[in-house]
Amino acid sequence: MKCNFCSCLDSKVIDSRLSDDGTTIRRRRECTCCGKRFTTYEKIESTPVLVIKNNGNRQIFDSSKVKSGILKACEKRPVSITVIDRMVTDIEKQIHNSLTQEITSRKIGEMVMQKLKEVDDVAYVRFASVHREFKDINTFLTEIQTLVKDKQEQ
Repeated sequence: MKCNFCSCLDSKVIDSRLSDDGTTIRRRRECTCCGKRFTTYEKIESTPVLVIKNNGNRQIFDSSKVKSGILKACEKRPVSITVIDRMVTDIEKQIHNSLTQEITSRKIGEMVMQKLKEVDDVAYVRFASVHREFKDINTFLTEIQTLVKDKQEQ
């Protein structure tokens, strides 16, 4: 790290602290040439993930949209906001850990359905009916029968 005072390229870290928001590290450094101290900030460089919509358009991934969909599915259900936030965080981590720069909205929907299936059956069926675009009651019935079968196998 280049010293602000003498332009020397050699310095040592004296102290490191996590910022209040937890996204950056504050480092206190001392120049080995002139002995003066200065502060640097280190932040993780993140690349945006693009979501490929069904119509082919691309948008930057927005976890608030995932949360909104989950909240609608869980409306009037006994699912706490803490559980919903944890689901959103898990899905967001899964997307970013995949190291892909593009993901389809269909794939995100499948991730949401998997999480909802573990938490609340009714919320799962609600979300699935929109995500999979159920056309009639038979599609609902088939999905519910599959859900019941899966629960019995567990």
